[in-house]
Amino acid sequence: MRKRDMAERLIPDLLSGFALLTRLPLPAAAHGAPRADAAWGWPVVGFAVALVAVLVAAGAQAAGATPGVCAVLALMVAATLTGGLHEDGLADCADGFFGGRDKARRLEIMKDSSIGSYGALALGLVVLLRWTALVPLIAGGHWGAVLAAGSLSRVPMAALMAGMGNARGGGLSAAVGRPSVEAATGAAALGLVLAILSAGWVALPMACAVAAVTLAVGAVAQAKIGGQTGDVLGASQQLAVAAALAVAS
Repeated sequence: MRKRDMAERLIPDLLSGFALLTRLPLPAAAHGAPRADAAWGWPVVGFAVALVAVLVAAGAQAAGATPGVCAVLALMVAATLTGGLHEDGLADCADGFFGGRDKARRLEIMKDSSIGSYGALALGLVVLLRWTALVPLIAGGHWGAVLAAGSLSRVPMAALMAGMGNARGGGLSAAVGRPSVEAATGAAALGLVLAILSAGWVALPMACAVAAVTLAVGAVAQAKIGGQTGDVLGASQQLAVAAALAVAS
């Protein structure tokens, strides 16, 4: 019965992940409301987003574009597909964590849609790090590493949601709910498998870097606001993909 239930949930869970983490126009009837335990499939979303970015960048390279231009195009495609959701979380976290003096003020700043100096600096530096790491990977034709980074970078979100309480008590993260340990473990296993299939054994040090980022983001979030929010999850994805690409490069 349990195996049958899992099979029945496979496609809806994957579609739910795409609906939650991208801006693809998927009909609600195809996936239903966001389900916390669908987090196991989030690495597939990361892989798919990275795949589209790779196809665009590879096409541009074949047309004669430099690796630097191709890297910019890859970043633009990824941000467009996700609607800048994760980048927004990174900026909000930087502003709130370092611009507020207590939990209430930090959460208030994070909820504000405007971006401050901390957020602008964090976003600019992380995007620069990603671009700098992408250029040699694209120049060397190491497309699999880009796919691996996309897959692995969605694991921290599932892990932090499962391992930490929600600090705000509302918002997108709270609405989705808390994934089970099994769902988070499934996300980690799936992300690692996709990464190894894409990039080979270099995926292992990439995964270690992502794990270190996850622990660091979780520790800082716990100290600053006492838990996780959607912004924290977005920040974890951005820092994880940057770390994975940096290790691969």
